[in-house]
Amino acid sequence: MIKLKTLIVDDEPLALKLLQAKLRKNPEIEIVGQCSNGREAISAIMDLAPDLVFLDIQMPGLNGFDVVKNLQSDVAPLIVFTTAYEQYALDAFDVHAVDYILKPIDDERVARAIKRAEQRLVTAQSEGSKSSILGAIDVIHHNSQTETSMPIATPANVIEQKVEAKVVIKDRDEITILKQSDVEWVDAAGDYVCLHAKGQTHIKRSTLKELLTELDENLFKRVHRSTIVNLNFIKKVIPHTKGEFFLQLGEFEKIKVSRNYKDAIKHFLAGEQ
Repeated sequence: MIKLKTLIVDDEPLALKLLQAKLRKNPEIEIVGQCSNGREAISAIMDLAPDLVFLDIQMPGLNGFDVVKNLQSDVAPLIVFTTAYEQYALDAFDVHAVDYILKPIDDERVARAIKRAEQRLVTAQSEGSKSSILGAIDVIHHNSQTETSMPIATPANVIEQKVEAKVVIKDRDEITILKQSDVEWVDAAGDYVCLHAKGQTHIKRSTLKELLTELDENLFKRVHRSTIVNLNFIKKVIPHTKGEFFLQLGEFEKIKVSRNYKDAIKHFLAGEQ
């Protein structure tokens, strides 16, 4: 029998207790922790490495979507969203996420979510689940906008600005230009990269390899298979097990550094390029 290390996240104490009671009826579930806000959830996911997270969407501060966007894809668990609001694109969840549960939570929906998690665990471990969840978030974000098949004209000055240490992000009829110096870290998610800057996550269709050719190699270093950081935002270096360690960037961001890429950070700490 597969044992799913499970984390519960909800800002309502009664909701936490109810979900905990329902999950304990299922022998496949091993509850490893519970959190009451998004900040705690990110920290617990990094520390506990759960297989599955039951994640509330509506929370003060960081909501459920923010939690997913602030996770490295290599350490992102399977996600079951819980929500009391039908206006979220439930059909998109049904296609892209492991599952969603509409409150009030019942035993049947919990059992269905667990079954789906079991079925996807092997695939998620080999391919990662964050890219599909980001697909759902992207659908929700644009579900009220009109799709267009017309190509976006790229102004000539945008190409010039890429040379001036900026990143260009095309999103349907909009073009966002980020200063590279504002980008704190970048996370790969399938055919997309997530650029985290000034408290926002910008999703760009690109591979990490392609993006690295645009970024200043003296400013950005790869610290994991699918994660790079801006060295200027490193506040703390926290030792971890087996030669790995974490980088504390902002108030919420804690980035895991794998053994294969630790030398780049050691050179940085030693004042070397």
